[in-house]
Amino acid sequence: MGVRYNAEKKKIGAYYSTPIFSFRCKCHLCDGWFEIQTDPKNTRYVVTSGARQKDEDWNPEDNGGFAIHDTDKESVTIDPLVALEKTTDAKNHMEKVQRPRIESLQDASEHYNADPYSLSLKARKRFREEKKVEQKKRKSDDLLKGRYGLPETLKLLEEDEKGIEEAKVEWEQAKQEQMRASKRKKTTLAITSIPSASSKGSGSSSLNSLRTRILQNTAKKSAAVQSISTPSLARQKQSG
Repeated sequence: MGVRYNAEKKKIGAYYSTPIFSFRCKCHLCDGWFEIQTDPKNTRYVVTSGARQKDEDWNPEDNGGFAIHDTDKESVTIDPLVALEKTTDAKNHMEKVQRPRIESLQDASEHYNADPYSLSLKARKRFREEKKVEQKKRKSDDLLKGRYGLPETLKLLEEDEKGIEEAKVEWEQAKQEQMRASKRKKTTLAITSIPSASSKGSGSSSLNSLRTRILQNTAKKSAAVQSISTPSLARQKQSG
């Protein structure tokens, strides 16, 4: 980790159009000042006063690494046969692949740019037809959404023969299932509406018992009323 300094930056000159700057800093270990200047010509920094420059070269090969830049290219011997083979392969690739491709692109460009007016007419005609079809489809979709109360942001699928056939098959299956369900419901209602013999007998016996109880209650009430009214009539006769 290095040390960060607060420096006084000044422009002291220029190298062609590149400015030269000086940085005056105070040492963090003492009260001394040192100055550093940029050197655009040699692409480096120069210590001008107050300090001494320390050069440290780091070689990656000495530290278990590999050389990043090959600075000694001139010492590498080039095999002339390898260079000739590379040149021949590049030439064959140019003649067999790149040149025919360029020629085909030029022919296509000349074909499409030969009569731009007629090509523009064809393109605009096709665009108008596609626009009419799109507007018709959008109108039918809006009517369908308004009829069934669907949200406007819902995107409907495009109709095709396969989708129409699948929708028809599903519609027929759902219709048949609904008819079978209605038939089962009618059969169940018919079965529950027909009373059995035992239910008739039990219903008649319960009806008779209810009738008997009503008659008994009525008889008791009438007897109680007569017993209450008889003494009152006797008092009225005596008073008369």
